[in-house]
Amino acid sequence: MVSFNEAVSAYSQLGGVAGKAAGASTASTPVSGSGGEGGDFTEALKEATEGAIETMRGGEEQSFRATMGNADMNEVVMAVSKAELTLQTVVSIRDKAVQAYQDILRMPI
Repeated sequence: MVSFNEAVSAYSQLGGVAGKAAGASTASTPVSGSGGEGGDFTEALKEATEGAIETMRGGEEQSFRATMGNADMNEVVMAVSKAELTLQTVVSIRDKAVQAYQDILRMPI
């Protein structure tokens, strides 16, 4: 099974290849609906991924502190709940992306 970090690395590599193939002007085009602010889709994906990773690390850190007896249980429960929700969201997005990819493959040419 492919790890989350390997998948992000593959997406970033594909983004670089697509940007080179399409030209520099389209590689930096903002995501539509962003009002001209922010970066492109690759940057948005990177930021979301980093945020998810930090949330998961926070849950792990609070769990570790709880096992050592150095954490407030309310903080532990909140951090683990956030991490669980983040994981469910990431899995849901991944499933939708795979489904969309499979739908594209089934399209007649």
